[in-house]
Amino acid sequence: MPSTAKNVLGGPLQSCSLKPLTGFYRDGCCNTGPEDEGLHTICCQVTAEFLAHQQFIGNDLSTPFPMYGFPGLVPGDRWCVCITRWKQSLEAGMACPVVLEATHMHALEYVDLEDLQRHAIRLEKEA
Repeated sequence: MPSTAKNVLGGPLQSCSLKPLTGFYRDGCCNTGPEDEGLHTICCQVTAEFLAHQQFIGNDLSTPFPMYGFPGLVPGDRWCVCITRWKQSLEAGMACPVVLEATHMHALEYVDLEDLQRHAIRLEKEA
């Protein structure tokens, strides 16, 4: 069943990443629901600086956790990140690029569209 979720631009929510397979529901999209307490709503292309900052604040995104279907990330990977964690990096000057078309509209409850737009990159289709 196709998703009816909207992105921060008001259009249909696009896929964030299939390799690695991302999303709270591991459907490739930054969909969210009541079970998603971390609010994995922001599609990021992670950088070395972002990963280092996340590890520094206690959110290790580099180490694989197979029991959760988490492969561990490397710079350049796209991933549905917890909006509050991205906001922490934004406030520290370490925010990574964001794919607006693949970022769930729920993210706007935590960050301004202008902040997301300042870090926006174009959506590139995966091969």
